[in-house]
Amino acid sequence: MPDSFFASAKVRKRKRPQHQNGVKKPSKKAKLDEELSQHSDSDNNANDWADLDLRAEEPDPNASGDSDTDETPAEKRLRLAQLYLSSVKESLAAGEGDFDAAEIDRDIISSRLKQDVLSHSGKIHLFVADSYSSCLSTKPPTLRTRGHRFSVTSAVTSSSSRYLFTAGKEGAIIKWDLTTGKKVATVHKCRIHDSSTTTPSSSTATKKKNKGKWKAQAIEVQGHTDEILTLALSSDGKYLASGGRDRRLIVWDAESLSCIKVFQGPMNHKDTISALSFKHSTHTLYTASFDRTLKLYDLSPSILGYTETLFGHQDSVLSISSLSGDNCVSVGGRDKTARYWKIVDESQEEKGKEKEKGEYVEGSLECIAMIDESTFVTGGDSGSISLWSTTKKKPIFTHPLAHGLHSTFSSTEGTIQTPRWITSLATLPYSDLFVSGSWEGQIRLWKVDSKLKSFSLLGNLPIPGIINSLQLVSPPKSFFTSLTSSSKTPNSASNPFNASTDTTAAASLHTTSTPSVPNSASLPNTSESTWLPRSLLSQPHTRTAPVIFLIAGTGQEHRFGRWLTVKEGGAVNGCYVVALLPDSAAGDAAEEDGGEGTGGLRTF
Repeated sequence: MPDSFFASAKVRKRKRPQHQNGVKKPSKKAKLDEELSQHSDSDNNANDWADLDLRAEEPDPNASGDSDTDETPAEKRLRLAQLYLSSVKESLAAGEGDFDAAEIDRDIISSRLKQDVLSHSGKIHLFVADSYSSCLSTKPPTLRTRGHRFSVTSAVTSSSSRYLFTAGKEGAIIKWDLTTGKKVATVHKCRIHDSSTTTPSSSTATKKKNKGKWKAQAIEVQGHTDEILTLALSSDGKYLASGGRDRRLIVWDAESLSCIKVFQGPMNHKDTISALSFKHSTHTLYTASFDRTLKLYDLSPSILGYTETLFGHQDSVLSISSLSGDNCVSVGGRDKTARYWKIVDESQEEKGKEKEKGEYVEGSLECIAMIDESTFVTGGDSGSISLWSTTKKKPIFTHPLAHGLHSTFSSTEGTIQTPRWITSLATLPYSDLFVSGSWEGQIRLWKVDSKLKSFSLLGNLPIPGIINSLQLVSPPKSFFTSLTSSSKTPNSASNPFNASTDTTAAASLHTTSTPSVPNSASLPNTSESTWLPRSLLSQPHTRTAPVIFLIAGTGQEHRFGRWLTVKEGGAVNGCYVVALLPDSAAGDAAEEDGGEGTGGLRTF
């Protein structure tokens, strides 16, 4: 008898069954399933519909209607490319007229594809500056608006160029019809006053007693209570943002100029809001302030709130600029730095201003504007304009004394010459054209080198006063199409003269509008009242370059203070809109005007 110590009480591992001829026998479970399946096929054929999935498959949004389920990824890419090329052909044929098929395939489509690739890369791809040289030598069509009591601090329009918005030091926002130059609506500054609690003759003790009520009332006011220094308009023209000395960021409905939301108090700026900028094609808003911070707001209807704060500047942030990417640039006044902010990476790059070789040293960086996602320009109180790249810490190129010297007479030292500092900058996004402003009565247009290594002066435009705000925008074809269609039906309900309103923000009430509709029989013809030449309405765009609107907010004082006053040379508190026409369009407009210019100045 074997020893019990070596005896195995149970089988620790199941032995695999030995199959004859290497064929595995079906298990009991598989046999049972087979029997059930045969039974259901024979007995329950009438109930087969209960096991079917009658739900429709979810459609693939990236697939086209003629897709094949058996096609390979390479075949799908080829099919989508062919669809894209056919859509490009149709759009070009519809927008540019009739062309030879070979010409479309060889020239137009190739240039269109190159432009699409460059536009998605975020680099400069519109080299159009040379197309406006002849326009600067004549009198381009110019619109001047006058409606503000004090200096215009900001003037903006959307990409559609339908309406123009201006803000002034008196605390008012005015909406203009850019096709006719007529005033559409006005929002005035709010005056905080409650007759039920205090009166102008109330005693000091009464005012101290109601101090808390006054603070609560100031928060409830749906409008600005002090100077408005900056405006920003979203690309779709839906939201208008404004900020100023009252530390309030207010979001308006651009169509009705009604207040949507007021950002004030904790988590918001604690000092004057100096600059605003919308990210292109989004509702993301960048704000800058004297409190040395930048803030991000998401103005999407589902969020409409504060996002985050960016720290880094050591002095007041005076200007900010952004394009389509998840980044922005800003300048910090007397900290003499320009900063490139990477929002997604939560990092920043400091660009230090190098000491000038000339006599004048930079004391403050005043303004900044992005050319493309990696190139931007800055201007300061030394009068110099610098070209920067995100790959280098120092400027690539600097043009000293861009707007010349300002001469003043001193009884003790005689004539003193100081540089005119750069008060504003603006670029046509992703192009080689940008403009600068000061107070000598000229707006200067600059051309960037194709290699982004330097820039040169293209020409001047005579605009008197201190240039507090600049913008370059290219109106779409729909803008000129609407002018042409409205000229055929001048008395229609869509005529801009039917929407003339004046809006006043009361102390503690929402903005209200009082429509003033004139007699439709006395409405002027839109084609006769517009400030643009008729030849431009028929051919608004050429194949070489588009029409560009230069918008300049001017005044007799600088937007940040009153240390500089300019009243000579016809300086007014208003806004100028100059139509920069490419060479071919400028020649047609000059012939229409008798060869002496292209329309000159019109004031509204």
